[in-house]
Amino acid sequence: MENITGNRIKDLRLNLNLTQEKLGNILHVTKQSVSKWERGENIPEPSILKQLANMFNCSTDYLLGTTDIKNHPDNLSTDDSKLNKNHNLKLNEKDEKDIEKRVAEIKKGFLENQEGLMLSGNPVSEEAVQSIIDALEFGMRQAKVINKKYTPKKYRKDNE
Repeated sequence: MENITGNRIKDLRLNLNLTQEKLGNILHVTKQSVSKWERGENIPEPSILKQLANMFNCSTDYLLGTTDIKNHPDNLSTDDSKLNKNHNLKLNEKDEKDIEKRVAEIKKGFLENQEGLMLSGNPVSEEAVQSIIDALEFGMRQAKVINKKYTPKKYRKDNE
């Protein structure tokens, strides 16, 4: 099986002239952890993947090999100011409340049904649940902004 994630981490690390040890120090992990990622023996935790993506200026999807596009021009950020700047649209109060309500429902569902949840054959940790919830919230925000972008102006409400 091809080791896309490990190869990409290694290539990006070398492009920044970082040793495995230096990258490990930045991420607060051991050199051995970085080595195992690059050899395909382990995959970084979601929080580490986010740090790597920020450091290497790419998406976590690129690191995981689900896309070959390192920096997509329409790449949206979880930072609201960048999100709104990229699309010249803002989420209104109703959208914010809707997202907040949906995230709360999802979080409640996860916490109530956490027993038996597995990720890669292991019980899901609280950090993994939070990462999943954060990703879902980001997806909801992205969908709202994109849908607003394609709503013709004559159908938009003034507060959008």
